[in-house]
Amino acid sequence: MTDQLLSKSANAIRLLAVDAIQKANSGHPGAPMGMADIATVLWQNFLTHNPTDPSWANRDRFVLSNGHGSMLQYALLHLSGYDLAIEDLKQFRQLHSKTPGHPEYGYTAGVETTTGPLGAGIANAVGMAIAEKTLAAQFNKPGFDIVDHFTYCFLGDGCLMEGISHEACSLAGTLKLGKLIAFWDDNGISIDGEVEGWFTDDTAKRFDSYGWHVISGIDGHDHQQIANAIEQAQKETDKPTLICCKTTIGFGSPNKGGSHDCHGAPLGDAEIAEVRKTLNWPYAPFEVPEDVYQQWDARPIGESKQGQWQAYFEEYKQAYPELATEFVRRVIDNRLPDSFEVEFNKYIAQCQEEGALIATRKASQNSISFFAEQLPEIIGGSADLAGSNLTLWPNAKGLQDESDGNYVFYGVREFGMSAIMNGIALHGGFVPYGATFLMFMEYARNAVRMSALMKTQSIFVYTHDSIGQGEDGPTHQPVEQLANLRMTPNLATWRPCDTVETAVAWKSSLIRKDGPSALVFSRQGTLHMERSTEQVSQIEKGGYILVDCGSEPELVLIATGSEVGLAVNAANVLAEQGVLVNVVSMPSTTQFDLQDKDYRLKVLPPKTAKLAIEAAHTDFWYKYIGENGDVLGLSSFGESAPGNVLLEHFGFTVANAVCKAKTLLKQ
Repeated sequence: MTDQLLSKSANAIRLLAVDAIQKANSGHPGAPMGMADIATVLWQNFLTHNPTDPSWANRDRFVLSNGHGSMLQYALLHLSGYDLAIEDLKQFRQLHSKTPGHPEYGYTAGVETTTGPLGAGIANAVGMAIAEKTLAAQFNKPGFDIVDHFTYCFLGDGCLMEGISHEACSLAGTLKLGKLIAFWDDNGISIDGEVEGWFTDDTAKRFDSYGWHVISGIDGHDHQQIANAIEQAQKETDKPTLICCKTTIGFGSPNKGGSHDCHGAPLGDAEIAEVRKTLNWPYAPFEVPEDVYQQWDARPIGESKQGQWQAYFEEYKQAYPELATEFVRRVIDNRLPDSFEVEFNKYIAQCQEEGALIATRKASQNSISFFAEQLPEIIGGSADLAGSNLTLWPNAKGLQDESDGNYVFYGVREFGMSAIMNGIALHGGFVPYGATFLMFMEYARNAVRMSALMKTQSIFVYTHDSIGQGEDGPTHQPVEQLANLRMTPNLATWRPCDTVETAVAWKSSLIRKDGPSALVFSRQGTLHMERSTEQVSQIEKGGYILVDCGSEPELVLIATGSEVGLAVNAANVLAEQGVLVNVVSMPSTTQFDLQDKDYRLKVLPPKTAKLAIEAAHTDFWYKYIGENGDVLGLSSFGESAPGNVLLEHFGFTVANAVCKAKTLLKQ
């Protein structure tokens, strides 16, 4: 393709971006204009994709980490032939449009991940590259590379300033993710102006120290230099590549280009007219000439490449029928094995028979051991706390040692881990879980929220769930974190009380395909609870009557996790004193809230006195206990002491629970 055709193709991106942003009177024109040449070379000459089937398993993944430049991606998708019409571009940033302010997974065909929080996208891309490399090791055979694609990521100065980029890119180098190629938009501008006042890192040396292949000094407006760099990057199979592209933000804008004036605001009608003159673009707003559309249309070649791959896969089926069946189940259909329910019922029956005092983190490890043997798509990990989180199982294999492994030693990278998990889940073929202490969910909070927003099946495992954590003190003892997780839309949060509830929590997370789960486990031992078959079946409803007084109760004790045992013991004392009391175990308030009204009122009768017991912040529970209820919980930070000493100090004793219950009944 001639340089003139490439320039015209790139200018189509620029003008679609500035026209849409001007119409919306909101947006970021600088990045789309500055990166249009890089995008044109990549998408027209290198990117393997099929706009008519955006879910094709062996497509290249493209991530726009600097998601504020969303009109760059929307223009690319529209021009390439995805289901994104010119009318959709005209609705940029409008309610319920396919073109929201930042790219959102699930809204727009071809958008692989939601980006906007800077740095999150490159971490997602690392996860996608991990998934590609691992899936290839698990399924590829001599002569059959059925998993063979690249992950490309655009990122800007802001992404590189965010700490998460350090976490994710450091790990990417360690894992030698040779199919990951990132483009740094080195334009020297951020919102506040020229970055030399606050960002003087030697980025090339930084990435070289991570173990990346670094290609420096590329003119981001020279199509041949860009193409040569991509070819060089593709040949490097043992290292991820960073291509450093020097660009002009707002390229083509004679008065605002090269400055922060074009970063986050429309250019204005007068300046857009000057852009049209500068770029020799004599077309009306949103008008693209037919020859440009023909040049951009990726559907014919995309359909051809997918057809070739499909024929290739048919040969693979003949040679490796069992692997092919498993590939279809995991990667294409994303479904559990037919035997899953039967095998789980056997396991839950086994859990029912075990009566030992056990920490739920250990019960979780037992569940992981069971489920990982049933589901090879499980890929685990921990942020340098495997021995404390108990996330390893006997047949776990670290990716650092085995290319077809199933466990990631993330190092002390909670935020990076969580965003990488999202990328693995988005890629497909795996169900990732990653663990840390509940307190350090705070480091990863944004990635957890993004998972819920995107509805990815990421499983966040959090141990050491309360002041029962003990001697490490309040810096490590969560108080408000449970409420934070429970209030996050579309996040299923579980805090089980024993082995049986733990197994059900894990099962629920594994069958849930439309969102993430947070599994919260104790360090301290918990009592095994006796249950009927009906009660076991009710655990998945999130809340159920564990102890039934047999008639209309005077009092309901509600508890979660390790405090369920305390509630049962308190109920026994109260029953001996003639009080009619039920105990409700509430492992998942989010699941309980989804049940029908009749069930919820049966479990929590509206006129009955209620006492909630949980070693976490009290405020969360008032929606369940009503105006006349009470909470045995925390409204302060913890202290440093042995866990059992702290639980007694803060009132988590049978005697105190009984006292609060009696006071409540007298009101």
